[in-house]
Parts: sequence; structure tokens; C-alpha cells
Amino acid sequence: MAETLYTALPSTLGALRRDDRFAERRLARRGVKDEIRENLIRRLGQSGPLFPGVIGYDDTVIPQIVNALLSRHNFILLGLRGQAKTRIIRMLTSLLDEWMPYVAGSEIRDHPYRPASRHAKELILHRGDDTPIAWMTPQERYVEKLATPDVTIADMIGDIDPIKAARRGQDISDELTIHYGLVPRANRGIFAINELPDLAGKIQVGLFNIMQEGDVQIKGYPVRLPLDVLLVFTANPEDYTARGKIITPLKDRIGSEVRTHYPLALEQGIAITRQEAWTRRDAPVGTHIPGYVRDVVELVAFLAREDKKVDKRSGVSQRLPITALENAVSSAEARAIRCSENAAAVRIADLYSALPSITGKIELEYEGELKGPETVARDLIRTAVARVYSNHYEGVNMNGIIRHFDEGGSLKLDAVQSSRAALDALGAVPDLLEKMAALGVGPGSDDCEKVAAAEFVLEGLYAHRRISRNEEIGFTGNEGRRGPDTEPEMDDAGFDVEDPGRQRRRKRNRPQYN
Repeated sequence: MAETLYTALPSTLGALRRDDRFAERRLARRGVKDEIRENLIRRLGQSGPLFPGVIGYDDTVIPQIVNALLSRHNFILLGLRGQAKTRIIRMLTSLLDEWMPYVAGSEIRDHPYRPASRHAKELILHRGDDTPIAWMTPQERYVEKLATPDVTIADMIGDIDPIKAARRGQDISDELTIHYGLVPRANRGIFAINELPDLAGKIQVGLFNIMQEGDVQIKGYPVRLPLDVLLVFTANPEDYTARGKIITPLKDRIGSEVRTHYPLALEQGIAITRQEAWTRRDAPVGTHIPGYVRDVVELVAFLAREDKKVDKRSGVSQRLPITALENAVSSAEARAIRCSENAAAVRIADLYSALPSITGKIELEYEGELKGPETVARDLIRTAVARVYSNHYEGVNMNGIIRHFDEGGSLKLDAVQSSRAALDALGAVPDLLEKMAALGVGPGSDDCEKVAAAEFVLEGLYAHRRISRNEEIGFTGNEGRRGPDTEPEMDDAGFDVEDPGRQRRRKRNRPQYN
């Protein structure tokens, strides 16, 4: 349908003026911000999300963006990494018209009724109604630039092109010799700058001058450019001090500052990860991701954002749970393929295998650097497992399982062990397989799901320090592991400071040794 409409669009200025769909009076006074405002008002009156796929911002960020657009403001999205800032600004193109006419051959996409460049003005003067008209889609009207310190005025605004002057035999000061930069080429569209503070101060000066006054100076020649453009910026608050800042005159000319944030509820984070993670794969095995594993993966990110060993100013990107889950699925997939199985279920052990996708996403404070990123990541996983385990098994009697290990029992689950072999080994632990019903795993479930659920129970007991685990012999009992000189360190509230489950423990009087 869009292609049919395109073939029926006017190709000359005269045909455009005669087409009732593009009335000159309306089109001539309608700028890009008016266009977005009109389309937004229409969208607000319809059902459905304004920004499909953006989760957790319905009551916070999106209403502020709507207000900015209805006010015809240039605006900035201010937030830490991994908060969907770039995704949102790229989706603004959905608020543009399906087709936009411009003077064919114009570098700055001149309005047919309000040309800004000398080239378009002279073309319309000489050819009149025969002036050729071209059309652009919304995607072609979006220009994005990642700000870096090496960006120049020529990149953003433009520069004199001596080669163009020589070829045309024109004076180098002639406006027709200008090679326009990104901002003029975004005329009648959306221009987005990511990481605005990284832009040098003199470049920011050029931006606010063109925003407010509509003129620039190129190589000392003043050029009037009444551009029609919506300017959208993104920035990380940490960048204000780490790499640069937004100069005050530019900040004053940005109409709205919208603060983004990480998911406020675990359910929102899980929904984002489920949407973004590449887990539906064309693979020889079917992979199942248990709900409790999704909870643990997401909780790792939530805990990292609160952990004092992790730099809060840098933030913990939502990409952490996304890539961690993808890695965990790959680990389960590889195990099933090696064991010639048709199905795989993601285990907690697979999440430990995904440590490389976690350690690269967190910036550590001094205390975290002393422990090391891998140790911090392992602690976060243990803490997450402990909390999710408590949600499923709070008050459930696990004494039979604990007694088995305290009396000398041990269990090691091999990373490449088949589900049937692992299930046989797990069957030796009394009461263990009966505890899986709380996780939605029953007798009719696949062996891989039973193994994953049983391992989660053991990992939960280990996270709460009810049993032990080491790399050599696997899960064992706590008997004899702690003596009077290894009593855990307690905080003021009576908690074991190293216990990720934050289980209440009473301080005991330690014997004194000479």
C-alpha cells in the first residue's frame, strides 16, 4: 500500500500545489515539531502502547516525553547505561508522516514552500512549477550521532568545500560552496546526539546558536540557516564529571530534561529480559528456562545495583541479565548436545558458567576490586539464589536432606553429566525429589527439569549455609566445617555479614586462647 501511495505522489512543485492532500497553506506553516505534535495527539486517542517494547516507563518516563513533544520542546534523556534511551529516541520516527516532500537535489532537504538554501531558492526561481520534488520516509528523516571529543564544527554544521568551488567556478565565500554537516542534513527531521557531554564545548556553542538564532558562521562567513529540526539528546549523569559537561547556555535551551531509570520491580526486569534475550533458537535441542532461574538472573542485576562493592554511579546495565541468560542457555544447550539429549533445562550451575557476561557489566568500588570481579559476581549469584529459594521454601522442613549430608553424604553433579545419570545420583538424597513440587516440577516432567529443580534446592541450602559445597567433592555437610575460631563475623543487627541469605544468627561468646 505504501509503495502504491509513493507512485501516486506528485513529482513536481506544480503537481504538489494541485494535490489536495498537501495543501500549501497547511504544509507551509507546519514544522516537524508541529507534525510530531499532531501525530502524537492522534496516537494518544488510540489504544495501544506509544513506544512498543519499552517496559516499565508507562507511569514515569513516557508521560514526561509526551509532555515535551506536545510542548514542541527539544529534550534530553538523562540516565545510566542500559536504560533504553537510544531505543526511545529511535522510535520517535513513528510519530512522523509516512512521506515528506522536499526539493529534489537539496542537501538540506528544503521545504518546497519555504526553501532555506540558496540552491533550492534559485532552482524554484528558474523552474517554477517544474521544480522536481522528491519524497522521504520517516526512517530517512532520522539522523543520529555519537558524540566523541574529536567531533568538529565541520562534522556538525559544515565547512567550505574548495573542490566544489573549483568545479563550479565559484568564489570560495559563495554559499553554494558549503559542504553541509549533520545538523543541516537533518533539516525537517529528528537529529539525535548520544552522550552529549562528550561533545567539545565549542561544538555545543554551535548547536545552541543554530537552535536559538538559526544562523552559523563557517570559516568566518555568516550563513543564515532557519533549520526545522527536533533535537534530542542522551547523556549519562556520571559523564558530567568523568568526561565532560553540558555547557550552561545549551542546557538552558533544552526544553525538557527527562530522567530514565532501571526497572522498579523484578517483574518488569524479567519482562524486559524475556523480550530482549536471544533464547528462542534454531537448535538441535529444546531449551527450557525455569521460572526460578529467570528470577535469579534478574535478581543478580537488582542486587548489583544495591551492592556497596559495585560503583552505583556507573550503574548496572539491563544488558547484564540479558547476556547472562543467553550465556546460561548456551551452557545448557552445549551440555545436552554433548550428552545426545533432545531437551535441556537451564540450571544454576549454568549461571555460574555465565560469569564472563556478568563481570564485564559491573564497575567495582575499591572494596570490590580487592575481592575481584569474579568473586563479587559469585557472591551476587549466591545471594540471589538464597532469596529466590526463600520465596519458594520459606518454613519448609529440609532436615532430611541436611542430615544426609551432615552424616557424611556427598553429591557432585558433573557439568557434562546426562540428565538420567544426574537424576539417579540425586535420588540417593532422601526427600530431595519430593521437594520439587513447589517449583512446578512433578513426576511427569522431563528429567532435565527435575535435575535443574533438585540442583536449585541444593544450591539454595548451600546459599543459606545449611550445607557446604566445593569444587572437588560437590555438596557436603556442614559438620566440622566451623570451629570456635571460625565463628562468622556478625553485624550490629545480628546477621552473618558473609551470609547472602541474611539469616538471623546469634552472637556467641568466643573462648579466649592464650
